[in-house]
Amino acid sequence: MTSPADHAPLRAQLDTLTTEAYRPELAEIDRRPTLDIARTMNDEDATVPAAVARRLPEIAAAIDATAARMGRGGRLIYAGAGTAGRLGVLDASECPPTFNTDPSEVLGLIAGGPSAMVTAVEGAEDSTKFAIEDLSAIGLTDLDTVVGISASGRTPYAIGAVEHARALGALTIGLSCNADSALAAAAEHGIEVVVGPELLTGSTRLKAGTAQKLVLNMLSTITMIRLGKTYGNLMVDVRASNEKLRARSRRIVALATGACDQEIETALRSTDGEVKNAILILVGGVDAPTAARLLDAADGHLRAALQAAEDH
Repeated sequence: MTSPADHAPLRAQLDTLTTEAYRPELAEIDRRPTLDIARTMNDEDATVPAAVARRLPEIAAAIDATAARMGRGGRLIYAGAGTAGRLGVLDASECPPTFNTDPSEVLGLIAGGPSAMVTAVEGAEDSTKFAIEDLSAIGLTDLDTVVGISASGRTPYAIGAVEHARALGALTIGLSCNADSALAAAAEHGIEVVVGPELLTGSTRLKAGTAQKLVLNMLSTITMIRLGKTYGNLMVDVRASNEKLRARSRRIVALATGACDQEIETALRSTDGEVKNAILILVGGVDAPTAARLLDAADGHLRAALQAAEDH
């Protein structure tokens, strides 16, 4: 059984964190009308994009470094506990259908393992050892990028993941919502999006969680743009794994080419549903094997492949 003294150091640490600060002006919030609470919460959320905007230079630098590693065969790996870990897993899980990445290319690690996605795993976030074990289990290399995510910036699991990755020569990014955080200090690229105290004291699934989601959206999306996973603002690497995505595939080809439905169907059949290849066939005037060869030579960048087709 622990005594109050056992928790004193951590309580003192939490007292210094902006994300844990108490807001006396909201002490009576539970007595307000529901609409008033909703307006207050919405007003709070509206401040998050501005906080992210202040960190755009750091975010852009981290993205360029990540894309360079991934372009050489590296992976993007998120590591966090609780809400932060869940957001990382969410972002990673959306990359295969959106950008046709292999599930092993973008990974989300959460303290306590997959069951922690829906059930809190006591003590998992306090273990740097778990982070090292999780990274070792996926065979971390110096080509990989590890993004430690922690609203407080003090979570041992996230810091342990970044420190271990950096020691192995991997690229490291530390995403937190407090200034001068241990996580940002441990990483090569520190991103501190300071959103201020939460509506509910210490409930970092709110503004801090929203900020983390916005930054992770940028990290994965812009990295994929840099890797040639899009053509303009079209998701030309979309994986058509269900009816909605099959319809979207055809719409993307139509938007990119202006071709009629029959031409689109013929092109997609010849490429086994690969949108990027179908666009190259229709715009570049090449056959399916040539389209595949040109895209391979261009490392999947459709604009470069189209230029090569024009010169062909």
